[in-house]
Amino acid sequence: MDCLASMYIDNELDLDEKVRFVDKIHSEQPFYRDTREFLLQEKLLWTAPDTSMLPARPPVGTGIGFRFKQWLKPVIYAAVGFAAAGLLLFSLATTPAPPQCLNRFVIYEPVAHQVELTGSFTRWQRTPMKPIGNSGYWELNLQVPSGEHRFVYILDGSRQMADPTLSVREKDDFGGENSILNVEDRV
Repeated sequence: MDCLASMYIDNELDLDEKVRFVDKIHSEQPFYRDTREFLLQEKLLWTAPDTSMLPARPPVGTGIGFRFKQWLKPVIYAAVGFAAAGLLLFSLATTPAPPQCLNRFVIYEPVAHQVELTGSFTRWQRTPMKPIGNSGYWELNLQVPSGEHRFVYILDGSRQMADPTLSVREKDDFGGENSILNVEDRV
């Protein structure tokens, strides 16, 4: 009989059961109080909530989902960082650096006070050459990657000169000539 109040509220009783329900309410005071309490709760459930006490917008960043997202964000950034680093390492590992050979550059310029070398293998940065005693010869030993390279000597800071020992040359964009050096892979 305890579920009788619930069945009455949910309109699950036929007419005979409703008569028994009303008789029970009149005869037993505790049953009356419990049934009345159930009805008042049901009424609260069916009425619209009072939203005047609620904020205009729900607070941001207080729920479990927000905390999960805050925790997940650094994990995603770390994963992306590791993936980028892995791709970078993979690309470096799969593209081997061209083999380099030690090349000796020598020029005879006894009247020069300073001789520099510049070329595609130095990214056109000037590299000073050293005099070989008082012989008038200047030398520089450099690691040069295999392939075709352009270079020129610069005398006393301004005068450009192609290597006189190499016959293969080309005109540069400034009216001078560059020497062309072919460095082959050596085993």
